[in-house]
Amino acid sequence: MTILDLSKVNVTLPSIEQSFGASSSSLQLIVSGYVLTFGLTLVPMGRLGDQTSRKRLFLIGLSLFALTSAACALAPSEEFLLVARLVQGVAAGIQMPQVVGTIQRIFQGEARGRAFGLFGSVIGVSTAFGPTLGGLMIALGGAQNGWRWVFWLNVPLCIAIMICVLVFLPTTQTGARQSLSLDPVGILLFGCAVMALMVPFLLTTGGGGDNPLRWWLLIACAIFAAAFVWWESRYALSGRAPLIPLKLFRIPSFRNGTLVIAAYFSAIPAMFLLTTLFLQIGAGIEPVYAGMVSIGFALTSAFTAWWGGRLVAKRGRAVVVVGLTIILTATILLHAVARYATVQHVEWFMAAAMVLAGAGGGFVVAPNQALTLGHVPVRDGGLAGSVGQLGQRIGTAIGTAVALSLFYATINRAHGSAELDFAVYRDGFGVAMTAVSAFLFVALLLALADLHARRRAAAAGS
Repeated sequence: MTILDLSKVNVTLPSIEQSFGASSSSLQLIVSGYVLTFGLTLVPMGRLGDQTSRKRLFLIGLSLFALTSAACALAPSEEFLLVARLVQGVAAGIQMPQVVGTIQRIFQGEARGRAFGLFGSVIGVSTAFGPTLGGLMIALGGAQNGWRWVFWLNVPLCIAIMICVLVFLPTTQTGARQSLSLDPVGILLFGCAVMALMVPFLLTTGGGGDNPLRWWLLIACAIFAAAFVWWESRYALSGRAPLIPLKLFRIPSFRNGTLVIAAYFSAIPAMFLLTTLFLQIGAGIEPVYAGMVSIGFALTSAFTAWWGGRLVAKRGRAVVVVGLTIILTATILLHAVARYATVQHVEWFMAAAMVLAGAGGGFVVAPNQALTLGHVPVRDGGLAGSVGQLGQRIGTAIGTAVALSLFYATINRAHGSAELDFAVYRDGFGVAMTAVSAFLFVALLLALADLHARRRAAAAGS
């Protein structure tokens, strides 16, 4: 549900812009702000789940998610909606690590790979089916207020999930309670580093008023990042639990897998967002039909995630390499379709490319999750899973900020000097998709390096 809420809100951005007259920076924050607070909450809540009851925390997160979804639906202004989305991200961050930690504790060996395969299938379906669901809600509720229905949908979903949690979810409380140390300074420094990285892109609109001094914030990002690493090392040496335990990154499988998935999630949510925006405001397609373009991704990724969860025990990192190669090819095809297809046929060709992208995406998320956590001690499962999810969410926040800034900046630069036609939006999509392909290429290079390291270690061991 937390991933579904990210992807189904993507299709509502033009409607929200119409309702409030929101700027491109505000629209980016509606997406990226949710993901940012989602990510920053993950690790503290993962640690809390390791030490207390994951079931209780899951119910708390669900309750808060229902309340904040209702607040988003009732938002009287752009500012109110932004604040509600930030708190909604906190609620999402309370829930997600409890799911990963429960899987990590209950399942072992090949069973864990299959469990994460199903988990990956759900994430793949949610990411890809969200735009369709969001478009359907807008069709039912109308162009002006249909976006409110997208948030209202979460309320009955939360109630249904809470009933299922009470009936089916096992209790995984360890019984060994420790004094909690949630590292507020670490959270602050990490949040400042990420925000300093995102803000220059959030403020890039392509208009003449863009302040060139905004890029100096990248230096502030480097300073905050260095301070964060120093603080985390010092905090760990004092015997307390840091936000991100750097010791986990001494485990090669965990370090490499976390970097791969962070780069992957910098690309994929942005790909969905750009596609739905391009089809809606560029090609003039109704939101429900623009969202339906990603259905093929949902179906093929669900199957390959299940298949990949079974293959990963035998084939290892090679499964992820194949998946990244396929999806990188698909993003290049999407770029080519936008460039050469006519406005009457562009959605059909994009739907075909999404089928191929889904086939590759399913081989990435679930197998990488199993490989990343494969050598992590069970007692650290919730925490390690939360750090991995943090990488995904921060990657998503940064990737969407970069991609949206390139998309809107390209369009806004053409505004006023020429009539905005299909060719202008096509150029914006192409520039932004170049960034998406670059993120995927980085993920592929990291996966290939990990594959080589694993094979070299296996050869040395034999």
